Amino acid sequence: MPRGEHWDVDGPQWRMSRRFTLWAPVVISFIAQVPASIGISRYLQLSPLLTLATIGLALVGPLALIFARRFPGPVVAIVSVAAAADLFTDVRFGPPYVSLAFALLSALVRGARIWAFVSIAVCWVATITLSIVVGYRWEPARIAAVTIGILIVVGVGEAMRGRRERFRAIRSRRRQLQHDALQAERVRIARELHDVLAHSLSSINVQAGVGLHLLKSRPEQAESSLLAIKETSKQALDEVRAVLGVLRSDDGGDAPLVPTADLTRLDALVDDARRGGLEVALRAPGAAELAAIPQSTQAAIYRIAQEALTNVRRHSGAAHVRIELAVTAPGQGDAAPAGTTTASGPDAASADSALHAVVLTVADDGRGRGGAPEGRGILGMRERAELLGGELRTRDGDPGFHIEARIPLPQTVETAGAPPASGEGRAAGAGPLFAPTEEP
Repeated sequence: MPRGEHWDVDGPQWRMSRRFTLWAPVVISFIAQVPASIGISRYLQLSPLLTLATIGLALVGPLALIFARRFPGPVVAIVSVAAAADLFTDVRFGPPYVSLAFALLSALVRGARIWAFVSIAVCWVATITLSIVVGYRWEPARIAAVTIGILIVVGVGEAMRGRRERFRAIRSRRRQLQHDALQAERVRIARELHDVLAHSLSSINVQAGVGLHLLKSRPEQAESSLLAIKETSKQALDEVRAVLGVLRSDDGGDAPLVPTADLTRLDALVDDARRGGLEVALRAPGAAELAAIPQSTQAAIYRIAQEALTNVRRHSGAAHVRIELAVTAPGQGDAAPAGTTTASGPDAASADSALHAVVLTVADDGRGRGGAPEGRGILGMRERAELLGGELRTRDGDPGFHIEARIPLPQTVETAGAPPASGEGRAAGAGPLFAPTEEP
């Protein structure tokens, strides 16, 4: 199929130039009307005055069409009057007033519908009425032909206008979808970079402080802090390169290979926090049960835990943190206590009662939020939970600050339920480091 005849959902891939669409109606109208008017005037041997009027009216239409793009409404009114007057110059036969068809199409397509309908209706009714009053005799076939011609042009114009509006709506909807997708990608990138950089830089800052403190009193122990800084910065660089590599490649195939953010790295995350001076108690299911959790859920839970620990280090002033990870069975959801801030995803209402869910609880003994507005860290954690149909609950404890993230699991995932209170599962930091409080 030739390129000029191919159409996609946004309209034709090839379109006529603006200059052509402006001057083609002018030229066609001029050729169809002016030479024919001159020839008919000579054939009928009209008077000089009537000949001049006939040729002049034939010229009005093409000349007015020059301004049809900028003033479609006034142009269709002027051409309608000229076409009506042209009918009275010779009542027997004459060239069709082609300019009227182009003016009508231009007005309808460019949004001057009221101008078009009012002009054509008033001029046509006035023409028939005046012809009856003054006694002009028209052939019924000519009246029928002009009426049918007007209706056909109006129908074609409305069809063109409707098609143009549909294409405009499709283009607008596509641009909006592209904008939404771009905005969502920006949010995702910002969330990834925030989680990686905020945690790593916070850890480096703490380790640098410890190293400076030990440098003079116990310089041999400062080496471990420097090694921790080196390892943390290397890991942060690798993760940032991975994110940027995915952005620069079409399919992510050229992205650097780094360890996936999943729950197998939870122990390393806790160890890093301990090197920074926090006393962290971790309780989590066994490796077999964690392996059954989908990768997307594991990544979200890991990033939420990472950001929660970063917030503890940066804002709470806590000395102890308790992290609990559990896989709940259907019907084990708890109601949120008073003072809890809850944001639910699209399926969160049924997550607590109808599905297995992964529940992450992070509690510290620091200052708590104290009514301060939520920062970007909590916003990012909430977005991660909601993207998977889950929810995030936060509240001030007594003492400290508590976060609970609950993400439902697909029904196809086989889980063994939450880990028991003791014995099974995986625990780091055996007992609670401070008196446990009811979790949201």
